Amino acid sequence: MSDNVFGTGQAGENAFPDVATLTYEQARDELIETVKILELGQMSLDESLKYWERGEALAKRCEVLLDGASQRVEAALGTQENE
Repeated sequence: MSDNVFGTGQAGENAFPDVATLTYEQARDELIETVKILELGQMSLDESLKYWERGEALAKRCEVLLDGASQRVEAALGTQENE
């Protein structure tokens, strides 16, 4: 076997940052990459499920951040209308 092996090929439990710490752009970009990886279909079922779960969490994070931005815009518009 080669001595140039750098890992086991398995992602560790902390391989990805906590979704709650990601900005919208970070979550969106990682979600795009996750979808690309899943579309390749070259992983085991367990690996695919892990990526699917990560993708679901990333999509939810994007949704939460977009909802927050929408509320801020609505609040700003409401403030302008009251002036």
